[in-house]
Amino acid sequence: MSLFRLLKIARVSLRYGLDEFIPDRGRDRGLRAVLRVLMFWRKLDQPRAMRLRLALEALGPIFVKFGQALSTRRDLLPLDIADELAKLQDQVPPVSHALVTDTLNRAYGKPVEQVFAEFDSTAVASASVAQVHYARLQDGREAAVKILRPNIAQTIAYDLALLDTGASLVEFLWADGKRLRPHEVVREFARHLDDELDLMREAANASQLRRNFANSPLLLVPEIYWDYCSTEVMVMERMHGTPISRVGQLREQGIDIKQLSRDGVEIFFTQVFRDGYFHADMHPGNIFVADSGRYIALDFGIMGTLSDTDKNYLAQNFLAFFSRDYRRVAEVHIESGWAPQETRVEAFETAIRAVCEPIFARPLKEISFGRVLLRLFQTSRRFNIQVQPQLVLLQKTLLNVEGLGRELDPDLDLWATAKPLLERWMSEQVGWRGVLRKLRTEAPAWSAMLPEIPRLMHRYLDDSDKNGLQQQMQQMIVAQERQLTRLATVAVVLSICLAAAVLMLFH
Repeated sequence: MSLFRLLKIARVSLRYGLDEFIPDRGRDRGLRAVLRVLMFWRKLDQPRAMRLRLALEALGPIFVKFGQALSTRRDLLPLDIADELAKLQDQVPPVSHALVTDTLNRAYGKPVEQVFAEFDSTAVASASVAQVHYARLQDGREAAVKILRPNIAQTIAYDLALLDTGASLVEFLWADGKRLRPHEVVREFARHLDDELDLMREAANASQLRRNFANSPLLLVPEIYWDYCSTEVMVMERMHGTPISRVGQLREQGIDIKQLSRDGVEIFFTQVFRDGYFHADMHPGNIFVADSGRYIALDFGIMGTLSDTDKNYLAQNFLAFFSRDYRRVAEVHIESGWAPQETRVEAFETAIRAVCEPIFARPLKEISFGRVLLRLFQTSRRFNIQVQPQLVLLQKTLLNVEGLGRELDPDLDLWATAKPLLERWMSEQVGWRGVLRKLRTEAPAWSAMLPEIPRLMHRYLDDSDKNGLQQQMQQMIVAQERQLTRLATVAVVLSICLAAAVLMLFH
């Protein structure tokens, strides 16, 4: 079976001319020449990036998903390939109703008719890993039911093994293969897939995001119906809205498109800098707009996280960039540990200036925020700076948000929209608000610790005795006793001498 699958991969790769990705130099030149002769009948009129995308689509859903994950590694790929792979859509034929019913019966341990009052057998969305059906619960609530494809875990494990073999071939056949770290890319892809194969994790992601934006005037997140969820099935509130890509329909509904684009930017930066937890798959297919004009988030399989340190340094980077303080950008990279400590600040500053000055020669509204970050990543590679995985995911999401915002409003000034949010966040972190927030955060821990301080001090002293303090005290006492003995001896001798002198005088 694996041999037939491998042969299919080879056939599709040759059909779409993926052998052209083999560099035309050194030992690779002969292999490429042989393949060119053997495949003389091919017509390769389309660009190489498009042919790569079509080949992944032909190989099936897992390879489509891999192409999507690969498109986020813009630090490793040429821009034409990264842009083309970003166009991959998770639209694959749904599985049959019989297989869906089998999965639901197995998950609930009883017939699906006893679980839902109504269940629509027609899938409303079908992706590479799961598909979605509408249903109605027994209490009348409308629901969306997300179901894993049958045997998808085995298929993924099988194809991941083939991808890992392909990574080894890339390293062997391509002189530049090891620098691209293909095995690392496959492992990163496998980690994301592992999360998507457990729908309980996705449900938890959605629940966390919903809690973060409770009562928000900007974003709606569906409620999770936990009693109906398992690793194979996730049931959530059905959301009613219009896909954000249908701009004409949104205008007809009276939605303020310019305000909608600004709200999208604010939602993203609020997730990143307030919560450090962001929806990392914000393409148009995962975003609806409610009649009220609020965003509706869907599909929570990929979420990004940032530590407080990451958020702090990232905000400093953005603010320094758009103030053209390139030295501060270089210093922040070194302080954060993203750049080696031995990096020369002056050299890094010069390289960043060379990248950014041409960009800032244009009006701010024409500056791509995501592209600036991308160019920084590319420049960083010259200084042996390993791009942080969480920042690559952030950069990919930022490009999605920026592209979506400018599709809604071509005049969107992303920097003018984001700068007040960044400045406010920095003020809250380092200003008096930040001090008060930290005091409020730490106060419960301090109040619990204060009553225990006497006991902890006693324990410390007791442990100190056990560790030698008592022995030191005993040694001091012995030394004092010896000194007193010597003094007593001297006193006795002096007394005897004095008595002898008195007797002699008496005599």
